[in-house]
Amino acid sequence: MGVKGKKKYESKLKDNKIDRLFEAILKLENQEDCYRFFEDLCTIAELKSLAQRLQVAEMLNENLSYNSIAEESGASTATISRVKKCLNYGADGYKLVINKLSEER
Repeated sequence: MGVKGKKKYESKLKDNKIDRLFEAILKLENQEDCYRFFEDLCTIAELKSLAQRLQVAEMLNENLSYNSIAEESGASTATISRVKKCLNYGADGYKLVINKLSEER
C-alpha cells in the first residue's frame, strides 16, 4: 500500500529511461529550472501542447462547456475529448496535479 492506505500506482509505461526522466524532473527546484530544462527537452510546440492540455483539464474540472474551452484555450474538440477521457478513465494524474495546484491558491 502507498500513502494514506491507497494502493501504489503501477504504470504500464514504467521503464528505466522514463524513471530517469522523472528523477531529473524531480531534481528541478523552481520555475526557472523548469523553463531551462523543458526548453531544451521539448520543442516549443510540444511544450505549448502540454500546457494547453493542463489548461483544458482545469477547465473541464470546472465543468465548462466544450465550446467555451475551445474558444478560450484554442484546443480542438478532439484534444478536449482526449483530456476528458483521461480525466474520467485515466491514471488520475490530471486530478492529482489540479488538486495540488488548487491547494496552493
